[in-house]
Amino acid sequence: MSYYHQEKNIEEYIQMAKGYNGQKLITELLKHLPQDSRVLEIGMGPGTDLTILGQHYKVTGSDYSEMFLNRCRKTYSNADLLVLDAVTLETDLKYQGIYSNKVLLHLTHEELKKSIKRQAEVLDPLGIICHSFWWGNKEEIYNGLRFIYYAENQLRTLFMDSFDIITIRKYQEIEPDDSLFIIARKR
Repeated sequence: MSYYHQEKNIEEYIQMAKGYNGQKLITELLKHLPQDSRVLEIGMGPGTDLTILGQHYKVTGSDYSEMFLNRCRKTYSNADLLVLDAVTLETDLKYQGIYSNKVLLHLTHEELKKSIKRQAEVLDPLGIICHSFWWGNKEEIYNGLRFIYYAENQLRTLFMDSFDIITIRKYQEIEPDDSLFIIARKR
């Protein structure tokens, strides 16, 4: 995804995302994953959710874009940050939780399946995942960036081989029920 490797797109994304964060998701995550757990954030972008996660967890931020990581290093000089691809998650580190906010929707269905399998490998036994997606049943391309919308049954099918689903629920990001999140426990 070369979209996040271009400065103008990074700036556009930061402006577009102003005022939005994953506080609702993190509040849900706190019901299932104890505070001070080790959490990996996939696709941290400008680091908005990294800050919120860091108030409760020992968080490692990751992104595929060096440009985002370099910006975050300036703002959050003590942050634990990694360059990671959301599909391969090439790390030897283990986590008790994995979190992403509207990141995995950029992956093809096959890439998402690989990512889910790899997430299960990176998690400690009984580890928890929390991911959000746009709700729907379509695919869009914006400036070369893919967005795949999901319904509850599609997420259940994708995650059920590696995870026990705790909850899949719609919520409002911009409009009522435009988004959904999944929380699940590694088998």
